[in-house]
Amino acid sequence: MSTLTSFGDIQKMAASASSTSLKPSTPSTTISGLRRRPLSTTFGVTTLSFRRLHRDQPCRFVVLSMDAKPTILVAEKLGEAGVKLLKEFANVDCSYNLSPEELCTKISLCDALIVRSGTKVSREVFESSAGRLKVVGRAGVGIDNVDLAAATEHGCLVVNAPTANTVAAAEHGIALLTAMARNIAQADASVKAGKWLRSKYVGVSLVGKTLAVLGFGKVGSEVARRAKGLGMHVIAHDPYAPADRARAIGVELVSFDEAIASADFISLHMPLTASTSKVLNDETFAKMKKGVRIVNVARGGVIDEEALVKALDAGIVAQAALDVFTVEPPAKDSKLVQHENVTATPHLGASTMEAQEGVAIEIAEAVVGALKGELAATAVNAPMVPAQVLTELKPFVALSEKLGRLAVQLVAGGTGVKTVKVTYASARAPDDLDTRLLRAMITKGLIEPISSVFVNLVNADFTAKQRGLRITEERVFLDGSPESPLELIQVQIANVESKFASAISDSGEIKVEGRVKDGIPHLTRVGSFEVDVSLEGSLILCRQVDQPGMIGKVGSILAEDNVNVSFMSVGRIAPRKQAVMAIGVDEEPSKQALKKIGEIPAVEEFVYLKL
Repeated sequence: MSTLTSFGDIQKMAASASSTSLKPSTPSTTISGLRRRPLSTTFGVTTLSFRRLHRDQPCRFVVLSMDAKPTILVAEKLGEAGVKLLKEFANVDCSYNLSPEELCTKISLCDALIVRSGTKVSREVFESSAGRLKVVGRAGVGIDNVDLAAATEHGCLVVNAPTANTVAAAEHGIALLTAMARNIAQADASVKAGKWLRSKYVGVSLVGKTLAVLGFGKVGSEVARRAKGLGMHVIAHDPYAPADRARAIGVELVSFDEAIASADFISLHMPLTASTSKVLNDETFAKMKKGVRIVNVARGGVIDEEALVKALDAGIVAQAALDVFTVEPPAKDSKLVQHENVTATPHLGASTMEAQEGVAIEIAEAVVGALKGELAATAVNAPMVPAQVLTELKPFVALSEKLGRLAVQLVAGGTGVKTVKVTYASARAPDDLDTRLLRAMITKGLIEPISSVFVNLVNADFTAKQRGLRITEERVFLDGSPESPLELIQVQIANVESKFASAISDSGEIKVEGRVKDGIPHLTRVGSFEVDVSLEGSLILCRQVDQPGMIGKVGSILAEDNVNVSFMSVGRIAPRKQAVMAIGVDEEPSKQALKKIGEIPAVEEFVYLKL
C-alpha cells in the first residue's frame, strides 16, 4: 500500500505525473494522470469511491484536485493595485477585522496571509494552519506582530515591504521639520480659537542651520537630500553607512557625540534595537546645544519620553515634532503630547496614497514570488536547513554570528564598513564545506546590531549588497583529520578605525578569530593578541600593562557590582609588556564599574561588547 503522508510527497508526485486519469491499478495504490503545475498550486482533497483489487488487500489513496489556485487571505486593507496583482495568480479572500479565533479557523484553508500592523500572527495561527500556510506577507516594514520563531519552525516564509514608503516617510520628516520651525500647528490652533498672536509664534529659519541625521539608511539619506535643498548644513551618524555615499550628497559622517553636540536640529531615522533603545536620554540631552529641535519619524522607543519632557521644560530642547511614540496611541493625558512645544502626528510617516499603493504592490509581488518558489529578497526569517547540515555546523553558525557582532561593535563611529574578509581554516576539501550559511550568519552579526533588518540565508547577500558591504571569503587548507568541518573562522574589517586600538592587526584591519571548543564558540584572537574566552554573555576587552594583580583588581570591581565573571583570559606580547585581557561576564556592568576599570593606572584602553 502506498500512502501520501506529506505535502512534499504530494508536490513530488504532482510534478512527475503525466496523464489525466486517476485509478488504482495494482495492489499498491498509484496515482497517475496529474497535470504538471507549479509547486505552489493548492491541492484540494476530495472523496472518491473505489473497489478492492484483492479481497484481503486494503486499499487507500488520496485524490487531488489540480484545478484549484492557491488561496491568499488578506486580513487588513490593502491597496487595490496589490489586490489586483494577487487575483491574477490566486484566489483572494479579503476578510478584515478578524478575531484571533476567526483567523485561526480560516488559516487552515489558506496558503498565504497578508497583514499590516493590526493583526497578530501568533504561534496559534501557524499551528492552526496544519502546515498549509507557506507565506506571511507584512505590508510594511516592522514585523513585531509576527511570531518569527513559530513561522520558521512551521516552515513558513515571512516577507515584508521595506522600500515602498521611503519617500513618504522622508517627506513627513521634512514636513514636521518645517512645521516645527515655524510653529504651524500651534499658530493654526490659536487662529481657530479666535486669537491673533503674531508675536508669540515667531519661528526660526532653516537656512544655514546644522541638521544631524541619526541613521543614514534609505529614509535618513532622503531626508538629508531634501534638507540640503532647503539650505541646511547636514551631518549624519550611522556606524554602517559608507562615507563615499554620504559625500556624494554632500553629507559628512561624524561620531554620535559630535552629531548631537553640534546640531541645531536632529532628525531620527534609526531602527529600534537593544543598542538604540532610549538613545536620547538625560545623559545625551545634556550634551546637546541649548535650544536644539528634534524630529522623530522612526520608532518611539529611541527616545526616553520622560527625559524629553524634562529637557523641554528646561529649555535644552526648544521643540520636538513626533510621529511615533513608545506606546501607540499615547495616553490622552500624556505630558509629552500635551506639551506646548511639541507637534504630534498619529504615525503618518507612510500614510500617502502613493506609498500605500506602493506597499501593496511590493508585498503582493513578494508573496506571489514566494508561492512560486522564488527566493524572496525581503524574507525576514531563516529558511529550512537540512537537519544533518545544521547539526554539524550548529556551533560554527553561533560562532560566525558572534564574530560578526563582535567585529562591528569594534568599529568607531564616522567610518562606514565596506570591506569584510572571512577566512575559514579547514582540513576538508572545498567541495565538502558549504559556507553559505556561515557567511549569512556573519552578515547577520555585522548588520543586525545597528539595523532593523533581519538577515538570513535567503537575504544575506542581497542585504549586504544594498548596504554597500563587500564580503570576500578565503579558505585555508590544513593538514589533518576532516572530522570537524572547521578549525577556525577569522573576520577582518578593512579601512576603518576601531574603538579598541588593540583590535587592529599588524596589517591594519580589525581582526577577530574564533574556534569551537567542546561545542562552545570561543574568541581566540583579537588583533595581534591571542586570547581564549567563551563567547557567552557579554565581553570586556582591556589593554593593559602586564603586571601582577591586574586580574584581581578588575575582578574585584566587577564583584562589587555583582557582575559574575564566566571566563577570563590574558594574551600578551611578552612578560611585563602590553597585554589584552578578555573577560566574559553574565551581566552588564554599570557605568560606574566600567569607569573604575578605566581608571586603573595600568589599563590603557577598554571596551564593553554585547554579544
